[in-house]
Amino acid sequence: QVQLVESGGGLVQPGGSLRLSCAASGSLFSIAAMGWYRQAPGKQRELVAAITSGGNTNYADSVKGRFTCSRDNSKNTVYLQMNSLKPEDTAVYYCAGRRGAVWELWGQGTQVTVSS
Repeated sequence: QVQLVESGGGLVQPGGSLRLSCAASGSLFSIAAMGWYRQAPGKQRELVAAITSGGNTNYADSVKGRFTCSRDNSKNTVYLQMNSLKPEDTAVYYCAGRRGAVWELWGQGTQVTVSS
């Protein structure tokens, strides 16, 4: 049973930076990709960034050039470096794991608030 635990959220001013971490316990065999979703109040959950087991990344248009997703396989940890944060980035951020085409592993979420 794989568990995902996020950390690193918090309150930051516009233009600031945060780094989220997602530590995975258990075997990641058959996990095709890890990713970060976010959900703002009243909005649907959206995929922000993802990284495959081979290291390929993709990003939502709204975060391209500002967010970087990376992974440290030796630590079973995935990161989301968020720079130039905007108030519209405020959301609960979830770490997720995909098997095949299904995002079926989820962390508990961490709150990110961008406000002056």
